[in-house]
Amino acid sequence: MRFAQIIVGPAGSGKSTYCSLMQQYAMDSKRNIQVVNLDPAAEHFTYNPLTDIRELIHLDDAMEDEELHYGPNGGLIFCLEFLIENQEWLKEQLCGGENELMVGEPDDDYILFDMPGQIELFTHLKMGRQLVQLLESWNFRTCVVFCLDSQFMVDGAKFISGTMAALSVMANMEQPHINVLTKVDLLSSDARKQLDMYLEPDAHSLMGELTIGTGFGEKYAKLTEAIGSLIEDFSLVRFFPLDSQDEESVGDLLLQIDNILQYGEDADVNVKDFDEPEETERD
Repeated sequence: MRFAQIIVGPAGSGKSTYCSLMQQYAMDSKRNIQVVNLDPAAEHFTYNPLTDIRELIHLDDAMEDEELHYGPNGGLIFCLEFLIENQEWLKEQLCGGENELMVGEPDDDYILFDMPGQIELFTHLKMGRQLVQLLESWNFRTCVVFCLDSQFMVDGAKFISGTMAALSVMANMEQPHINVLTKVDLLSSDARKQLDMYLEPDAHSLMGELTIGTGFGEKYAKLTEAIGSLIEDFSLVRFFPLDSQDEESVGDLLLQIDNILQYGEDADVNVKDFDEPEETERD
């Protein structure tokens, strides 16, 4: 069995930084976690990718082609579609060949897939789900990690917006899912106190804040309350705060994702034999 985290989220939410952070933490913990870059528009990242989609197609290829002339958004969609259509290239990179049985494939691979920051690829388009289905057919067990910038999640309206985006990704991808608030270490002390309120939110209280004092809020009060009830009553969305400067925070998040993926459950249990204590020690 092989394991994969699909790292998604809006542009600038810290996906590549998350990948670098997890890879470095794994190295320090004597684990091997690889990263695959699937963002054809990426310009810079600090990790050394196992595979890079830019070797297959770059966003500029789609934008500068005389026949295509895509813009940035259309170009990203085209690049992901091109990757799915040329899946044998990715399979060769990850599995080492085209053998359907994948004899000799590395076991217990743990790979992070750094995805583009175009959120509609995962909220309602099909390419993200198609990629996951490909990985599952190649013996990967997957988990979607949805990253959101914590600096934009410290007021009610933005929290609701981020929550609905996370819910859309969860429903569209149809995979085990965890939501991560990144860049917590960049928040001021006051902002951190505000953020704590949203980690275990009282949705009805938040809705009250949104529906009082504005014409829009009062006009759509019933809709806002319905959204709040959906979030609270079904407990569909929760966020995990990630402080990149806190090793314990990184370790706790990785442990939670490992549990979701059931990573390490097939490992042999180390049993140590203990000598019976001597009579004098018992006394």
